[in-house]
Amino acid sequence: MANLTWKGVYPALLTPFKQDDAVDFEVYQKNLFAQLDAGVDGIILGGSLGEASSLSNEEKRDLLLYSKEHIPKDFPVIINIAEQTTKAAIQLAQDSEKNGADGLMLLPPMRYYADSKETLEYFKAVAASTSLPIMIYNNPVDYKIHVTLDMFEAMVPYKNIQAVKESTRDISNVTRMINRFGDRFHILCGVDTLAMESLCMGADGWVAGLVDAFPQETVAVYRLVKAGMIDEALKIYRWFLPLLELDIHPKLVQYIKLAATHTGIGSTHVRAPRLPLEGEELKRVTAIIETALTNRPTLPDYLNLKHK
Repeated sequence: MANLTWKGVYPALLTPFKQDDAVDFEVYQKNLFAQLDAGVDGIILGGSLGEASSLSNEEKRDLLLYSKEHIPKDFPVIINIAEQTTKAAIQLAQDSEKNGADGLMLLPPMRYYADSKETLEYFKAVAASTSLPIMIYNNPVDYKIHVTLDMFEAMVPYKNIQAVKESTRDISNVTRMINRFGDRFHILCGVDTLAMESLCMGADGWVAGLVDAFPQETVAVYRLVKAGMIDEALKIYRWFLPLLELDIHPKLVQYIKLAATHTGIGSTHVRAPRLPLEGEELKRVTAIIETALTNRPTLPDYLNLKHK
């Protein structure tokens, strides 16, 4: 099993499709290798950007097995758990562990608006069913369930619950978590438009979206911040922001797939009920991407920086 530190950049990878709706492993490999070359610290499969709701468990398994076959042995692969029932979540967790996953990203129960007790029991049941390290996904904006500080307190005894994908969109929550728990839970920003701010406030990592199209720039921002080179990071981040805002839209999958196509490491095919972009929307998003590419910054040698 890979050494999962919960530090660094973790792309929530896209799932490319062919025109016939099958997973396009050729395009997937191209993107995967671009992430590795850029210096990411792990990958997440079957997240929202991976169109998890349209993937079968067999397809998630195939992506996991394919990834493990094509990456270094010690490189972490994390599987997203976004299920409707506790039983299904436990089964997917156990299957993922059996198939070589190195960690799990765990969402609250899907479709049912669980209260705090129900959500906690769900998290605890999954954690007790596997030895894999777990990152809780805290996203009350999109999933309506807020994992509170008191709920994290109740999860402290579960040693394999080790991290949080912090997507509350409240930057102060990074400080609240650190003040309450110290380094008990690693904190990874899950909102691209708050990434640099979260890293400056002490977040350990970044579960990133636009990294699927711009892996080098994403890792550069992370490593520059951690090296204390704030001005250098800020210059890239200000250029990046119009692109990062594509991550906080209901059509983030279509937008980021379009961006990855423009950078040569993706395709635009999506699974219904999603539809391809068209008309004025396509023109608007294309203009954002093309403007960014025209003004793309020259990056420093970010792979050889030392953390402060």
